[in-house]
Amino acid sequence: MTQTRQRDENGKNLRRVADNEARAKQTMIRISGQKLNLVAQAIRGKKVESARATLEFSRKRIAKDVLKVLDSAIANAENNHGLDIDSLIVSEAYVGKNLVMKRFRARARGRAAKVMKPFSELTIIVREVEEAA
Repeated sequence: MTQTRQRDENGKNLRRVADNEARAKQTMIRISGQKLNLVAQAIRGKKVESARATLEFSRKRIAKDVLKVLDSAIANAENNHGLDIDSLIVSEAYVGKNLVMKRFRARARGRAAKVMKPFSELTIIVREVEEAA
């Protein structure tokens, strides 16, 4: 199964998000999707300054990786799409499954126990909103 990208009349790739949005994605994050979703859920719908503060002071180990993805989305918005970073909110933060490494742990009497090491992927979309005065 091949994935084809949509292109405009000049052959350039079309944007996958709206004109007032930017996204960043990280794959192969070594944590289960359920644990990663708890951190992603904490920043959904927040302004980016508030989301950064939440992640910086979170006690979860994975919060550092989520902060890197959020910073990447903010940088994409500013540099690639010319959006104002003071008016950005985290519009979407969703988690997907990736591969699962299967290992075993030796147990008594020659038996083995299965150990699953899941990987996840994280996508963050930031949106520019107009300030209501």
